[in-house]
Amino acid sequence: MPRHPLAKAGSASLKLALGAAMVASSLLALPSLGAASELGRYSKLPLPRYVSLKSGRVNLRNGPGREHKVNWLYLKSGLPVEVVQEFDHWRKIRDSDGTEGWVYHSLLSGERTAIAAPWLKGKETYIDVFASPAKDAGLVARMEPGVVSKVETCRSGWCQVAVANREGYVEQREIWGVYPDETME
Repeated sequence: MPRHPLAKAGSASLKLALGAAMVASSLLALPSLGAASELGRYSKLPLPRYVSLKSGRVNLRNGPGREHKVNWLYLKSGLPVEVVQEFDHWRKIRDSDGTEGWVYHSLLSGERTAIAAPWLKGKETYIDVFASPAKDAGLVARMEPGVVSKVETCRSGWCQVAVANREGYVEQREIWGVYPDETME
């Protein structure tokens, strides 16, 4: 069974490790997406929406049920994914590579995380993390493409992220796991 490339255990690009994903709260604050989105038939939460993987081992199936074939195996808790559809207790997700499949709802967390510029993975470049939401602010850290961080807030094109015991701000367009112009307080 193939493993998803972004979910490799001990990946070299994950030099800045993210702590274990927190359990989703039923009092989850929903972000402002700007445009109206539909609500999931089962969860009554917006579709699409970003969540993260709760478990360090998640099977991605080609249909909503245990009888369906496993196509991928994710090995990284905290990895952001997008819920695009629901069926009973199953959620159809999409990852940053565009791979889609079904996972059981209890393997997902409402904690928001993001991946630093996955579209630049393999290129010699970095995503700057600033002390405040401005390009002329001091640098706090630099993330390689593919590094996963926890997203604290987003507004005015900047997101506050936490990674490896450091907090700072990245431009919203440089991470995958939040929508363009999404506001999170």
